[in-house]
Amino acid sequence: MAFPTVRPRRIRNNPLLRRLVCETTISVSDFIYPLFVTHGEKVRSEISSMPGNFHFSPDMLVEEVKEVADLGIPAIMLFGIPARKDPVGTEAYADNGIIQTAVRSLKKNKVNIAVITDVCLCEYTSHGHCGIIQNENVDNDLSLEVLAKAAVSQAEAGADMVAPSDMMDGRVQAIRQALDLKGFKDTPVMSYAAKYASSFYGPFREAADSAPQFGDRKGYQMDYHNIREAVRELLLDVEEGADIVMVKPALAYLDVLRTAREVTLHPLAAYNVSGEFSMVKAAAMKGWIKEKEITLEIITSIKRAGADMILTYHAKDLARWLE
Repeated sequence: MAFPTVRPRRIRNNPLLRRLVCETTISVSDFIYPLFVTHGEKVRSEISSMPGNFHFSPDMLVEEVKEVADLGIPAIMLFGIPARKDPVGTEAYADNGIIQTAVRSLKKNKVNIAVITDVCLCEYTSHGHCGIIQNENVDNDLSLEVLAKAAVSQAEAGADMVAPSDMMDGRVQAIRQALDLKGFKDTPVMSYAAKYASSFYGPFREAADSAPQFGDRKGYQMDYHNIREAVRELLLDVEEGADIVMVKPALAYLDVLRTAREVTLHPLAAYNVSGEFSMVKAAAMKGWIKEKEITLEIITSIKRAGADMILTYHAKDLARWLE
């Protein structure tokens, strides 16, 4: 018998057979689209380092989200740019804060989409850190009180899910208890459970105007050298009551995603972050890569690694490509 007798190429030769044996597929139902909202009216200002992404005022956000919903994308994640900042991030939990205003506007207009709100303080504090500063350090336990107030305020405005991204110890439990106490026992928590101190967040710093004014975030976000620590963080957040856990960033952390998928049965999210997005956009603009093909490959790799849902700035493009 002629060698080789085993020929995997037999199936690859036929595109219809390739479809039959395809192991990983992506769908518009997998995507959460991050959006940035700011005060004002008729504001639709492009973010220079994130082509195709904008700062929206609440009125313009409604029009954008209607388009997103019409594309079949099931959920958005909202980030707010406040009117003013202060040391304790007051607008993060203010009744008339930008996120609260935006959520109420979306709910008033009955946009058929799940509204997830980021719970953090970095956009709202004058120092740019994700918690309350005491003696030049982020005070973990003082920060929990403010984060819980922010989560409750967002739920009161109508958020369908809250998503703490601060990486304070114990914040999932603090938020869960606060939500339950205020009657929001059915509001789920998506925890940024394994969020790394990453250089891939660069463009987001412009988008959210959230760069720290001193030091860095390595004292609370995770060391990118570590994976066992990520497992510990994931399991702690599950124990504290997280309904969904997240790994952030995604592309350079596919091993973390795979490990997370193996250690928990909880729904698993991955955040395809701003730097990952902007590198693709920049290279495509230079003509160095084919944007559609490489984006589909990247997103498929994230799904293949174990993500159930993917936060990505490519979501609208992907929805159109997948039609």
